[in-house]
Amino acid sequence: MAQYTPMIQQYLQVKEQYKDTFLFFRLGDFYEMFFDDALLASKELEITLTSRDGGGEERIPMCGIPFHSSANYIKNLIEKGYKVAICEQVEDPKQAKGVVRREVIQVITPGTVMEGELLDEKENNFIASLTPLDDERFVVAYNDLSTGENSVSFIRDGFDSVLSELFNRPVKEIVVPSDLQETWAEMLTQRLNVTISQEDSVDIPDESKELVQNLKQKELITGFARLFQYLARTQKRAMTHLQPVQYIELSQYMKLDMYSKRNLELTETIRKKGKEGSLLWVLDKTVTAMGARMLKKWLDRPLLSTTEMERRHQQVEGLLEQYFEREALREALKEVYDLERLSGRVAYGNVNARDLIQLKKSLHQIPEIIQVLQDFQQEELAQLADTINPLESLKEILEKSIAETPPLSIKEGDIIKDGYHEQLDQYRDASRNGKQWIAELERKEREATGIKSLKVGFNKVFGYYIEVTKANLHLIPEGRYERKQTLSNAERFITPELKEKESLILESEEKSVELEYEIFIDIREQVKTFIPELQKLAEQMSELDVLQSFAVVSDENRYTRPSFTNGHELHIENGRHPVVEQVMKDDHYVPNDVRMDENRDILLITGPNMAGKSTYMRQLALIVIMGQVGCFVPADRAELPVFDQIFTRIGAADDLVAGQSTFMVEMLEAKHALTKATENSLILLDEIGRGTSTYDGMSLAQAIVEYIHNHIHAKTLFSTHYHELTSLSDSLERLSNVHVKAEEHDGNVVFLHKIQDGAADESYGIHVAKLAELPSPLIDRAYEILNQFEHSESSRVPSANEEEQLDFFAFKEPAQKKQETENSKSVSTAEKTIMDEIKGLNMLNMTPMEAMNTLFAIQQKLNK
Repeated sequence: MAQYTPMIQQYLQVKEQYKDTFLFFRLGDFYEMFFDDALLASKELEITLTSRDGGGEERIPMCGIPFHSSANYIKNLIEKGYKVAICEQVEDPKQAKGVVRREVIQVITPGTVMEGELLDEKENNFIASLTPLDDERFVVAYNDLSTGENSVSFIRDGFDSVLSELFNRPVKEIVVPSDLQETWAEMLTQRLNVTISQEDSVDIPDESKELVQNLKQKELITGFARLFQYLARTQKRAMTHLQPVQYIELSQYMKLDMYSKRNLELTETIRKKGKEGSLLWVLDKTVTAMGARMLKKWLDRPLLSTTEMERRHQQVEGLLEQYFEREALREALKEVYDLERLSGRVAYGNVNARDLIQLKKSLHQIPEIIQVLQDFQQEELAQLADTINPLESLKEILEKSIAETPPLSIKEGDIIKDGYHEQLDQYRDASRNGKQWIAELERKEREATGIKSLKVGFNKVFGYYIEVTKANLHLIPEGRYERKQTLSNAERFITPELKEKESLILESEEKSVELEYEIFIDIREQVKTFIPELQKLAEQMSELDVLQSFAVVSDENRYTRPSFTNGHELHIENGRHPVVEQVMKDDHYVPNDVRMDENRDILLITGPNMAGKSTYMRQLALIVIMGQVGCFVPADRAELPVFDQIFTRIGAADDLVAGQSTFMVEMLEAKHALTKATENSLILLDEIGRGTSTYDGMSLAQAIVEYIHNHIHAKTLFSTHYHELTSLSDSLERLSNVHVKAEEHDGNVVFLHKIQDGAADESYGIHVAKLAELPSPLIDRAYEILNQFEHSESSRVPSANEEEQLDFFAFKEPAQKKQETENSKSVSTAEKTIMDEIKGLNMLNMTPMEAMNTLFAIQQKLNK
């Protein structure tokens, strides 16, 4: 350290405390970075890397960004998962003895951003903390600093459940103890793609004990305290908008593991990772940012309480029945700004006058919303009006104080209305009168001197002055003015009276701006006292927005109100996939029934690829989720049990990050369902066992079906290409076969997308290959091989000496084929091995698609 200059020593001392952040070190009008920070920042931000002499033997790497444009650079780093420590000068350079004192005033991290440009207005920005109690039990706490909401939950069934829980929330950063198991830390980073931070302090200060007043168990308080201490350490300011911690009992909500949420595409699609094409995309007709965020929370946590579900459905029905009142409510809500985040900005101290105008405009809409609610016939909607506090006193404060079109800055004046503060009015009066006097002085001096071009001007260096061009200097009476400045074509003068007025005007303006700032801070403190009421109002407006969104989408898409049973009966008439029918638009969507009573737990679904088996399965899950979040559902009628969990295994997806094959992922997801499901769960398994050999796959598939039937008794949809499994309906009394209907016309297959009872009679695999436009010779050859398979008397492939030998090398042109036949007398060792492999194939137990895949693999080997 001693070898460096005092300023670089100061930088290194601060950097030692913030090793995992970019340190933005304020030097004049720039934030500078040095050493490794400079090397990395220059690459990430694409800015010029320079160097400077720091007193050591070598020059120090250095890069910098202008202070006034730092927001975009910070945003860039935060979006890439980095943290930024803002180190400011906290001492007047004129009074500094030596190096100006600097301190970190805030650490900005992915989970603690507050500025609007860093936040997605329709999504929460959660930071979470993880506190392990043992290998099976964990405490997870959440905070959204921008809205002030806090929550905490127990997880009692292992680390996989921790991953699923964190995956279900838009978490940007996770705070963990420094001694967290390394394997767990790696899984958090790889699976969730979040920033990991460390905090070991788990104490709650006395002044913040009210935040944990709702928590009874010490472990929960400790779990939240870790998160609170991290926030306090990084933000370095009062966070008075933080709401009391809510304990979320996860057993009160439907469990959706990370696999199911991904497979069902609830909030984003698997391929594009975007909202369009997801269930959220269909249901989101919200008109406020806070409503959009609440809708996403409801989708993350479907209800188990039939009472709460019925309450939501009742309110949606009330909104649905009165179109004009619903539209009036929707229009009023459009004028309500983001009350949650406005409250956060007030408490955080970064609110400006324009934000308060948004708050005032929002409060102006509340009486209208109350009036509209009173016009609804549905009792609960009308009663809701009585629970809404319009905050008239806050609206009155803002109405009297804040100018209608204030500037963005709160330190430049013109933000407080005339008449609000007597002293401010006096300063303004003095300033305005002084300026009027200046204008009058210019008129009088022109008349007195006869110089029409004479003018009274102002600049920050000389103040007010009288300017006369050199051509008119001879017209000035002797001794009238005092010379102040000479220009190339004019002279500037002052008078004692002008200087006196200048002093009065400038003093008034300066004091006016200072006083306005003080008044604004006082108003902000007054608004702070209303934060709990504002947060309550925000919650009510958010819920109203989600309910009207459900009503709008139900009206537009012909959804119906579901009913819930106390048993296990499930009856859906003409159910539809909510997303697919939207994507198809004008095309006719084929609806389907689902009938599963007390004696029908498993539907074994067979039928060709592309016929709609997966859509049918997803359709059921999405209808269940929509019903349990409080929305109407896409069906003519839906009678549903309340499902506690949904498990899915739909589609193939290698987990390359974890080094797992498709089949391993398939088995892990199946294991998760089989070990966690109850008789009140819904299980969707699509073509289990296809990732291994035919016998292995079919054996596993049958064993899984039997295990679910005999031990779990959960409602299950199981699709398969193993037609042999359809015979299970003879031995498993609660299993029924259904299939997706398809018809063949003139050699072409037509998928009817209609589910019917019974097993499918054909797979149509080659037809699907034809639809996929595989080469015509390949399709013809596949039909030829299939025909030979179907007429073969045994599973043995005919030998080379038999007339009906299967010619697996028939893809060549005739001339090539003839030449190859002539050369077949000397078969190579490699070819002999392949022919032995062919002889060992059990063709009768292969589906046509498997046969084609095998054929293709053999061709690949021969080409090598």
